[in-house]
Amino acid sequence: MSRIGNKVVVLPAGVTVDAKDGLITVKGPKGELTREFPTAIEMKIEGQEVTFVRPNDSKEMKTIHGTTRANFNNMVIGVSEGFKKELEMRGVGYRAQLQGNKLVLSVGKSHPDEVVAPEGITFEVPTPTTINVTGSNKEVVGEVAAYIRSKRSPEPYKGKGIRYVGEFVRLKEGKTGK
Repeated sequence: MSRIGNKVVVLPAGVTVDAKDGLITVKGPKGELTREFPTAIEMKIEGQEVTFVRPNDSKEMKTIHGTTRANFNNMVIGVSEGFKKELEMRGVGYRAQLQGNKLVLSVGKSHPDEVVAPEGITFEVPTPTTINVTGSNKEVVGEVAAYIRSKRSPEPYKGKGIRYVGEFVRLKEGKTGK
């Protein structure tokens, strides 16, 4: 039994849902998201509560039941509150600058790396060594943050690189020189 799939999704004020042939559109103050869902899972809208019901207990239905509900809940949270990933840079001379909708990273290479913000994503640079990626689509926010991190992943000897705020990087000992 899917514990996540059976939970009720409560719609906050200002969020509307439109379902048509498996295509679900969620509109809210932060934007609009559209996603295609499996038609086998039935969606019931009762006032401000949305529930998902699977037709049978086959293995395939059990696997997509919780996933469908979780993806829908992320859409509701995205259009009402939005998502944010915070990155920090550690290393001498590592810094980030914002030029329009483009993020310019100086991370110890011979040239600066430029990351263009996709549609619906905004970058913020509160300090030269911190980057905030915000948007309404959780998937895209995570992908963009992972792409920025991949420009210079934290290395295991000194810990230099781009990492998520709060991420623990285990450092290796290195050479002993004995």
